[in-house]
Amino acid sequence: MDWRSLARRFLGFESVALAFLLLYPLAPFLDWMLESQQLPVRLDRQLVTIFIFAILALGLNLQVGTAGLLQLGIAAFFAIGAYTAGVLTVEKYPFQLGFWGALLFGPLVAGLAGAALGAPTLRLRGDYLALVTLGFGEVVRVVLINLESITDGPRGLNPIPAPWLPEWLVSTEIDPTGRRQVLVMYYLTLWILVALVVAFRTLERTRLGRSFVALREDELVSACMGLNPTRTKLIAFAVGAAIAGLAGVLYATNLTTTAEPNTYDFNYSIMVLCCLIIGGLGSLRGALLGSLVLIGFDNVISPLLTRLIQGEPKPGEVQSVFTTFSNWRWIIFGLALVLMMRFRPNGLWPASRSHPEPRA
Repeated sequence: MDWRSLARRFLGFESVALAFLLLYPLAPFLDWMLESQQLPVRLDRQLVTIFIFAILALGLNLQVGTAGLLQLGIAAFFAIGAYTAGVLTVEKYPFQLGFWGALLFGPLVAGLAGAALGAPTLRLRGDYLALVTLGFGEVVRVVLINLESITDGPRGLNPIPAPWLPEWLVSTEIDPTGRRQVLVMYYLTLWILVALVVAFRTLERTRLGRSFVALREDELVSACMGLNPTRTKLIAFAVGAAIAGLAGVLYATNLTTTAEPNTYDFNYSIMVLCCLIIGGLGSLRGALLGSLVLIGFDNVISPLLTRLIQGEPKPGEVQSVFTTFSNWRWIIFGLALVLMMRFRPNGLWPASRSHPEPRA
C-alpha cells in the first residue's frame, strides 16, 4: 500500500469528521459564537441528540434498508428502551442498577420485544407487515399511558441518573456549570455510534450480512439457495429492535427523564424513516448523513431561524405561530421527501449497490 492510498484512507471524509467530533468539545468555538449572540442553541448538547437518533436510524436501516422489512413502529422499541432505563434506575423502584445496568438490559428487553412481535408476524409481506408494526407502535404508546402505576402515566419516569462519575470530577466547586457531565454523554454516545458503524461495516462482509441482502433482493430465491427467510427476518427484526432500545436508554439518560409516552408516537417512526430515505436506504453513510440533515435541521437550524425571524423575545409577548419556524417543519420535511423522490430517489449518499423497494 503506497502513501497515496494511505492518505486517502486516513484523510477520507469519515476520518476527518470523526477527528472534528472528537476535538470539538475541547474548543467549542461554535458554542461560544452562539452564546455571544444569545441564540437558543448549544451545539454540543444538540450533537448528543443527533448521535442518539443516528443510532436509532442504524437500527431501522438494518431492518428496512439491509433486510428489506418495511417497519413503521421503531418508536415503540425506542420507548421500551427508555422506560426500561427508567424502571431500572429511578428511586421509586428497588432495582437501582444505574446507567450501566440500564445500558445492558434496555437493548435486551427491546430485542426480546422485537422477537416476540416478529415471531408470529414476519410471515406477513409488504403492507401487512407495515400495518402490524404501525399498530404495535400505537399499542405500546397507549399501554405506557395506562400503566400509570408503573410508568407514571403521562408524566413519565424521572429523574433518571446520569452515568456515574467520581465525585471529585462532578462536584459543583470544580464543575459549577455541569459541563463535564455533558462531555460524558457526548463522548459516550459518539463512541457507541462509532462502534455500531464498525460492527455493521463488518456485518456486511459476513454470511449473515449477505443473507440479509439476499432476503431483501428476492426472498424466494434466497429460500431456494438454502437460507431460512423466517429466521433471517427474525434476527434482523430482533437486532434492529435491540439497537432502538439502546438508543432509548441513551435518550432517556440524556434528558434525565423518559418523557411522556406521547413523545414516542408515529411521528418519531416516520422521522427516522425519513432520515434513511434522505440519506439512502441500506447505506451506513446515508443513515448518518440523513440523521445529521434531518435532526440537525429540527434541533439546530429551526430554532436559529425562528429567533432570526421573530427577533429577541419580549416579556409577555405572544409569539405568532406563523413566524415560529418549527411549526413549518413537517411541510418542509414533506417537500424535501418529494424533491428527493423526484431528483435523488436513491438518497444523498446511496449504497454502492442498488436497493429495491422494501417488500417484507
